Amino acid sequence: MGNVADERVTCNRSAELELGNIVSGVFTPVLAKHSKSFSLIDCISVGVDRMQRNFEPMRKQVEAWQRSELTDVTAKVVIYEAFVEGKLEAPKHLARTVHDLYFEPKYEEFRPRTIWSLSNAFTSAFKALDSIPQFKATAKLGEFLEVQFSRLF
Repeated sequence: MGNVADERVTCNRSAELELGNIVSGVFTPVLAKHSKSFSLIDCISVGVDRMQRNFEPMRKQVEAWQRSELTDVTAKVVIYEAFVEGKLEAPKHLARTVHDLYFEPKYEEFRPRTIWSLSNAFTSAFKALDSIPQFKATAKLGEFLEVQFSRLF
């Protein structure tokens, strides 16, 4: 095993770039430069603290989405714009699945016609994808929905 001083630890911002689009207010929990005095425990402690501070904005957004009712026409337009107009980077074949999951949800808590239920329909449909495409589509979803519904907030 190498000397700790010889090891280089770098926290990569690519996770932030991908995860930052799921829900606004998402964060970069840890950033570190190459350092012989790097403390993993301190780094993790700071990262957890930063993460916890950012839970509140995310919680507030979820609550706002749960209160934001949608008409059926609005939901259909959002699904259309996502897949037919290509405003969301996600496989087009999932359009029918998103539609079905929104209008006939599998779980009672997603029966209300809200932005939250629509978001759940998208993320549930994305589960049919392989891991990396699923991650990428989910990462783009928050930004897409924010643009679609920014006038409500």
